[in-house]
Amino acid sequence: MKKTFPIIVILISISLIGIILIQLSWIKSMTISKEDQLDNQLNAATRMVGEELAMYKSNNYNNPVFKDNFSLDLLKPTTIGHRFKTAEINEKISKAFELNGMKDTRFEFGLATTTSLGDAYIERQTPGFEKLSYDSSHCIKAIFPIVAPGGSFLENLSPDEILIVAIPNIKTVVFKQLRWKIGTAILFTIIIFAAFFLTVNTMLRQKKLSEIKNDFINNMTHEFKTPLATISLAVDALKNEKVMTDKTRMSYFSGIIKEENKRMHRQVETILKAALMEKQEVELMLKPVNAHQVITEIADNFKLQLEEKAGSFEISLQAENDLINADEVHFPNLINNLIDNAVKYAKDNIPPLIRISTSSDKKKLFIVIEDNGIGMSKETVKRIFEKFYRAHTGNLHNVKGFGLGLSYVKTMVEAHGGTIKADSMIGKGSVFSLSFPLAKT
Repeated sequence: MKKTFPIIVILISISLIGIILIQLSWIKSMTISKEDQLDNQLNAATRMVGEELAMYKSNNYNNPVFKDNFSLDLLKPTTIGHRFKTAEINEKISKAFELNGMKDTRFEFGLATTTSLGDAYIERQTPGFEKLSYDSSHCIKAIFPIVAPGGSFLENLSPDEILIVAIPNIKTVVFKQLRWKIGTAILFTIIIFAAFFLTVNTMLRQKKLSEIKNDFINNMTHEFKTPLATISLAVDALKNEKVMTDKTRMSYFSGIIKEENKRMHRQVETILKAALMEKQEVELMLKPVNAHQVITEIADNFKLQLEEKAGSFEISLQAENDLINADEVHFPNLINNLIDNAVKYAKDNIPPLIRISTSSDKKKLFIVIEDNGIGMSKETVKRIFEKFYRAHTGNLHNVKGFGLGLSYVKTMVEAHGGTIKADSMIGKGSVFSLSFPLAKT
């Protein structure tokens, strides 16, 4: 698992990078193709309008005035700009856009006329056309010269006119038209990323579960090996003829067997309770309980253990209201576990000091249990409430247990509607902050 996991992650990562690069290349090619398509459609629509407008140049000469009153002024045909208003040309372009598959595509146009002296001026234009004439990088343009049809009387006399149609913000137009395809591509890429994340997360969890299982088996082996060895030695001693004739020694070794049997029974009960908590089959019998009384009684039970290590308690029960709805078995147990851990994880060369304080507000009771023990790393703090997890201490096994204590504490605190938080630094000790809803009175 340790060797294959990095290889799998690397291979999947390479595949994802490849997929992303292909997607980007595809989107780039698709946008270029769409821009070319829009350019062709724009030229086709502009040509369509330009050819239609060019027909009106030849129609100038069917004017009855021209037939009866010939003069040089009549040789100056009316330009398209004079014949049509901006709105009329705009409407013709809109219809051409629709016929060429560009309905609702925004455009700007200008109609330029060249004089006989070679000067050009804009006869008709939309409001945004002038701005686009200075910005060629963000738009595409189509230019169509409007000339009189060949063979007409004033073919060479009519002024040159040019129709210029532009589509602004071409990138925005392209992405707007391709938004569903691009959105679908992005969606499937996200799905692939999610699948990759879930796969890696599942593998990490399996790896962690494998480590927890191995730690649990090692702890369980050690926890059962010691009482079994003690029982075996006691049984061998009972077989000794001198012991068999001495009732006092018989009673002593029988007592050892009984105590070690009880110890093994407690270990089995601990594992069974953990299984019940996993199935959420633990039912709490909630009753009004004075938390200060429970804390005081449990602290008294640990005084002898602390005195053996030259340690002490500092208890400051300042909560104005300590009445909570709690289970008479599980609430004392969770407090007991926290104090027991503070005693077990004390430093060898420094007397343990355990501070217990309480406070309250209108809704909650707060309990803080602090010690000056060996402390924990940040990684350990993140995982201490996981079932079977224990901080690694190398080959040392100086603290007994299966790693179920804090998992049980967290489960019971939450079952009481409370919260628990741990803070710790290596060599500085640990702080457990608990809160419980107050009983309604």
